[in-house]
Amino acid sequence: MKQMPLEIEAVRLDPRDSISLDGVLSEAVWKHAIPATNFLQQEPDEGNVATEQTEVRIVYDKDQLYIGVMLYDSNPSGIIGFQKERDAWLGSDDRFMWILDTFQDGRNSYFFETNPSGLLSDGLLQVSGGRGRVNRNWDGIWDLRVAQTELGWSIEVWIPFRTVNFDPASESWGINFQRTVRRKNEESLWSGHRRNQGIRLPIHAGRLNGLQDISQGLGLDVRPYLAGALRSPPQENFTQIPTQVGVDLEYNLTANLRAALTVNTDFAETEVDQRRVNLTRFSLFYPEQRQFFLEGSSIYRFAASSGVRPFFSRRIGLSEGEAIPIRYGARLGGQVGDYNIGFLHVQTGQHEPNELSRVPSEDFTVARFKRNIFQQSSLGMIYTRRSTRALPGNFNGEPVVPTRQTVGFDLDLFTTTFLGDKNLQFEAFYVVHTDPDINGKSRLSDRTSRGVRFNYPNDIWRGHVSLREFGNEWDPAVGFAPRNGFRRLQPTIYYEPRPNLPNVRRLLFRADFEYLTDLNNNLETGQLDIRVFGVEFDSGDHFNISTIESFEALKAPFEISNDVIIPVGNYTFRTWQLYTRTASRRRISGHFNARHGQFWSGDRNSYAFGLTIRPGAAVQLRTELERADIALPEGSFSTNLVRLEGNWPATPRFSLTSNIQYDTVTQRLGSFSRIRWTLRPGSDLYFVYTHNWLYETGRPFDESRGLATKINYTHRF
Repeated sequence: MKQMPLEIEAVRLDPRDSISLDGVLSEAVWKHAIPATNFLQQEPDEGNVATEQTEVRIVYDKDQLYIGVMLYDSNPSGIIGFQKERDAWLGSDDRFMWILDTFQDGRNSYFFETNPSGLLSDGLLQVSGGRGRVNRNWDGIWDLRVAQTELGWSIEVWIPFRTVNFDPASESWGINFQRTVRRKNEESLWSGHRRNQGIRLPIHAGRLNGLQDISQGLGLDVRPYLAGALRSPPQENFTQIPTQVGVDLEYNLTANLRAALTVNTDFAETEVDQRRVNLTRFSLFYPEQRQFFLEGSSIYRFAASSGVRPFFSRRIGLSEGEAIPIRYGARLGGQVGDYNIGFLHVQTGQHEPNELSRVPSEDFTVARFKRNIFQQSSLGMIYTRRSTRALPGNFNGEPVVPTRQTVGFDLDLFTTTFLGDKNLQFEAFYVVHTDPDINGKSRLSDRTSRGVRFNYPNDIWRGHVSLREFGNEWDPAVGFAPRNGFRRLQPTIYYEPRPNLPNVRRLLFRADFEYLTDLNNNLETGQLDIRVFGVEFDSGDHFNISTIESFEALKAPFEISNDVIIPVGNYTFRTWQLYTRTASRRRISGHFNARHGQFWSGDRNSYAFGLTIRPGAAVQLRTELERADIALPEGSFSTNLVRLEGNWPATPRFSLTSNIQYDTVTQRLGSFSRIRWTLRPGSDLYFVYTHNWLYETGRPFDESRGLATKINYTHRF
């Protein structure tokens, strides 16, 4: 019998009263609101009453929602709140999370999070691939304040109804809350406390009732920005770049469908990528960093666990690391009945990185539709189009690349009631791109990808098995395809028992097998990765050791390092790996990873070490070092990568972040520093400085320097 959801009633604020956002629940209206209580543990003792009491109250008026939270703590001196920077990871802190499922569809929600230091973290939560994923790059306009007392800590939250989409005809939303007591590594929830449930599966949320006569206003956001920059080519003085002026517009076409337009888009505040050393023969995947493409990007996630990417937004406005100007972009996203939809169109401008190279203007179009079926499942389609405009004068007589298109379909069947209370998921996809024949490609070539996947995501046993095929000419024009022309079978199983041992929370075992052939069933890659033993302690510390047996049939030589070429042949090698990390709640924490074993025709020893130090309130210093020593008959070499990071969020609304990176492969040293000052919710001022050096003959030479500033301001109607 299905359990009835928990409920909490929102209390309407009398027009004569107001709430002062100071974190102290002193207003009389808080006393009239009946709180959500009786949180139950998810960790460590599933189903037991939470060791620390939590009370959540909801108040609202026509234009905004208020949430008041009292988090009692029997040891207030043990409360941990290191982080202050917006959207920082809270694995080290006490925290309080909540979701708002404004359409009660159990699939999509707004996610919010804070800690005792008053950090603001938010995102869009979408369920796919059997689990909930949070896109933290959505920054809503809302605010909160926190207060600490001898009883614990309390929170007052202000969320304008204009910040979220909802059905104005409904008086009820889905809602859920979760609390973390970090010193105990205790997780407790108001609803859906089982380990195979949780706050990231909105189907297990409770209900917020009593929302009447609430308004989104006109639903128009106008966000103009002003950006200026100074740039310095190698060995030259700074050159001023003309001031950039642009605007972002967002408008609610309906209560649940939002359109956005950006003109003269600028990404001056975007953080640099983390460097990585590539010892494979395939391209590395780097995540999107630019805000316009990140907002609402969850809808474009396709067959989430399949590894196929028919749409990759970094193919727009970037070419071999060079930024290409974006003239304008339009975006549409939201829900229409049982459909989740997304639409994106961007036009890039002509770009001339040097006298011998010109990149033509291009138009990109992406459309995504997902039809909700059954209680937790969906059927989707994606379409992409890339149209390249002719260069003036048809530069060098080169032909214009024809329009390239991609169409794909994905199916996600998911249930939370398999065998009564277990999760089970089936996923399938098929994608084809219809690029016209260029570069002599045969019309008989295979430009499709397809696959299926069964997933059993539960506690204590979990596992999945997938079969995927990628055609020999699979290369979507707006996608990411590091490898093609293969068939892969990949079963994985996890066993994570919870023994009754002192200080031990879980034992961790895993077996992961990969069998990859070409499309004629000739074995190319085989790998068996076994986690021989792993343990998670109550303290939050981890340790595990693994062994990896690998086979590679190399059909073409590749250069793994300068003048070191791996020849064609069959290679078998065994590797041992050890990984350990300490709990991040400590002022000094770290991780260590070591790999030792055979590698192609020789051996490899590699190490990765990270150390995080918090010398004072809100100050965080982190260093990471990666080293690999490769000894091959074809040649020996070593690689090093060093990363230093500093973070000083003086307040939740003012932060300074900085990093320095160096690797011996490119011999480049780069630094990045950014100040972000939130003048008011939705309005920010940025200062960004970058500096890059190239080491030649043992000496550093300036490659580039840049100083940029940007201010944006949001006005809501």
